[in-house]
Amino acid sequence: MTLPVSLRSLLSLGLTLKSFFNLGATPGSDADDAPTSELLRRAQEARRLGRHDEAGTLLRLLLQTRRDHLGALRGLRDLAVEAERWREALDVQQRVLGGVGSTERSPETEWLATIYYELGRAEIARGNAGGALGHFRSAVRADRSFVPAALALGDAYESSGDHREAVRTWERAAEVLPALSLLARLERAYRQEGRPSRMIALYRVAIDRAPDDLALAVALGRVFLELEMLDEAADQFEKVEVRAPGSPVVHALLGVVFERRGETREAFEEYRRALQLGHAFDWPYRCEGCGATAPAWQDRCAQCRRWNTLRPVRA
Repeated sequence: MTLPVSLRSLLSLGLTLKSFFNLGATPGSDADDAPTSELLRRAQEARRLGRHDEAGTLLRLLLQTRRDHLGALRGLRDLAVEAERWREALDVQQRVLGGVGSTERSPETEWLATIYYELGRAEIARGNAGGALGHFRSAVRADRSFVPAALALGDAYESSGDHREAVRTWERAAEVLPALSLLARLERAYRQEGRPSRMIALYRVAIDRAPDDLALAVALGRVFLELEMLDEAADQFEKVEVRAPGSPVVHALLGVVFERRGETREAFEEYRRALQLGHAFDWPYRCEGCGATAPAWQDRCAQCRRWNTLRPVRA
């Protein structure tokens, strides 16, 4: 007689637990014993097959004997994240941080920032901007280079009417990491305040800090273009073209410059090149985790679903 799949799974789980409790696991030991390794293996297999409840049960049973086991804690955190149970994920992640050494803290603090960020987003979705502020602040404190949280924190201040604090938030974050998405928020704020020279200075300082980031150079050219500083815009785009001759964005923007100058033939030629190379007026992004490209910045890669990994493509 062939047993149903669900019954075979329960029977196998029972045998694993019997072995685990008979042999025991030494609390606090550095290396995993055979029962612990078997529980981890089975939890990973259950998760791979989409049996998340079973995987969670196995991991929690392991933690009854090895309560600080990092592999099990990380597994429970990942299950909670996948299910968007952010409060549960936060509790588990705080236990993870309590058990890692200093060399392992960086990726774990990034996870902490991610969870606080998603808790804040959940509050925004419920219309509770005030409640979201605390979570976004906690995310920024956990990881100052976590761009999505800095953006969201400034946006939350802006929504509550505190424009000054929003700008301060973005400025502090840009000092740590001159990400184009942060600079775009500041550019918009300075434009609203009628401070064109501050818009130009913003990108010049960023370019000095990150001279290889051509997306910043293009953004400065856009500012010149918006301010009708056409000679400066042309010079800026032509400098980028030397380093990235195959960029449709640069040729398209040069076409705009020439068109505004009344140089129709040159404008037509640049537009033609842009169309041959592609259809894009924005600098593309690439995920540092999986290498997938995106036409614009996003807080999370659509391919690998990791947060804070999209960066402007380098020439």
